[in-house]
Amino acid sequence: MCRALKISESGYYRWLKNRNKPTARELLSVEIKAILDEHPDNDNYGVKRMTAALEQKGIHVSQQTVYRAMSDMELLHKKRTPRGITRATTEIQEQENLIKRDFTSEQPLSKLLSDITEVQCCNGKLYLSAVLDCFDGAILSIAMDNNMKKELCIRTVNELKSQYGKQIEGAIFHSDRGSQYTSEAFRKTLREAGLVQSLSGTGHCFDNARMESFFATLKKEKIYRIPAYKMTMEQVKSIIFRYIFVYYNRIRITSFNPGGMPPVPYREWAKANIMTIA
Repeated sequence: MCRALKISESGYYRWLKNRNKPTARELLSVEIKAILDEHPDNDNYGVKRMTAALEQKGIHVSQQTVYRAMSDMELLHKKRTPRGITRATTEIQEQENLIKRDFTSEQPLSKLLSDITEVQCCNGKLYLSAVLDCFDGAILSIAMDNNMKKELCIRTVNELKSQYGKQIEGAIFHSDRGSQYTSEAFRKTLREAGLVQSLSGTGHCFDNARMESFFATLKKEKIYRIPAYKMTMEQVKSIIFRYIFVYYNRIRITSFNPGGMPPVPYREWAKANIMTIA
C-alpha cells in the first residue's frame, strides 16, 4: 500500500501513531476555553487581552494565532462606541489642560481622570461618575444617581478623599469642561481636597480619551449585555459596583499595565518591586 501511495513506511506509521492526537490549534482552543471559564466576564476578552492572559499562563503564541483560534471558536466581538454626554461651557477657556493627552503616570495618585456616563434602565437614566488613576488604570471612586448635577461629581471627589486622604494632595484632577466641573462648588471641593484642576479643550473628546475608554469597556462588557434597560437603577448600581471593584480592578487583564496585570495586582507588584507606595 505504501508503494502504491508513494509514501515511506516510516511516514505512514508516524501518521498512524499521531492521527488521533489533538492539533496545536485544538490545544490552544482548550486553553482559551479555560481562561473564559475562570470568570463570567472574561468572555469579553478580545485577541490582545486573550494573548496577554495566555502569556500569564506561560503559553507564548502570536496575536495572529490567537485571532485565528478565536475566530474558529466564534469568539470575536463587534465594536460598539458609546456616546459622551456632558455639555461643555465656554466660560473657563483660559483654564490650562495640564495633562495634554499624556495618560501615563509613574506614581499612583498623582494624575487622575474623571467623567460622567449615562446608563438607560427600565425606570429611568442612571448616571455614573468615576475617577481613574493613570498609574495603573484603577477606578478609585464612583458615585451614581438619577441626575448628572454637580453634586454627583462632588460626591465622587468626597469619596476619593475619604478613601485616600492626604495621599491625593497635589494630584492633577482632569475632566472635560462640563458645567458640573467648572462650577464654583466643584472647584471648591477640589481645593479642599488639595487637588489641582485640569480641563479638556471644548469639544476635544480625545483630551480625556482614557476615561472615555473605560466607560466604553464598561458598557461593551457589561451594560449592553445584561441588558441594563430591562433592569431597575438599583439592580444596575449593584452590577456596576461589582464589575468595577471585584472584576475590573482585580481580575481583568489590563493592556496598559506590564504583562496585562490588573490594576490592584500591578500596584501591589510595583510597591514591592519598583517604588514606595503609601
